[in-house]
Amino acid sequence: MTLSPGENPDKARSATGASAGDDLAVLLARVAAGERPAFETLYARTSAKLFGVIVSICRDRSISEDVLQNAYVRIWRYADSFDEARARPISWLAAVARNAAIDELRTSARTGLPGALTTTGASGDGQGGEDGDILERLADQTEHPAPWDLGALRACLDLLETDQRRCVLYAYYEGYSREDLSERFDRPVGTIKTWLHRGLIALKACLGDR
Repeated sequence: MTLSPGENPDKARSATGASAGDDLAVLLARVAAGERPAFETLYARTSAKLFGVIVSICRDRSISEDVLQNAYVRIWRYADSFDEARARPISWLAAVARNAAIDELRTSARTGLPGALTTTGASGDGQGGEDGDILERLADQTEHPAPWDLGALRACLDLLETDQRRCVLYAYYEGYSREDLSERFDRPVGTIKTWLHRGLIALKACLGDR
């Protein structure tokens, strides 16, 4: 069954009989057990957020709707890989959505199809720290069920200046808003917007050449 982003949560909850006390971790465990009603409830509760994550990367609503469906297919298939001790449910779900969007952009770059701005990820100064921590999490199967070429992304991120790279990383992997980033980097929101825009264009060009 194909669902729509943000489909009525109350309707889904009523249809599944899920109580308000069911949290996302419980729902993921039920999805891992193959419970379709739990999957529908999970979708209703999280699709609006995951759609926002995908649109912020793909920048095209039609493409993003397709990517969202793909993301939930992955969630259905890989729910049993979620480990509450290693990641928050919403972080894991957002990571799956981000990676589905990134994979779509990489495919578009290879085929020359119109797509969005590009990807995000981690890393790059070769010295670990916050960037390195996120790179490890990107490589972690628990948060990223569909492996992809982290080496290419690392190399492309290395081309960005440190603050710009971290800005892109925090925005599209950690979900920071422009206002959050403005406070974190002590820069005007306009500067943050410019960093993100230029950084994504640079990443798109770099990944498109690989």
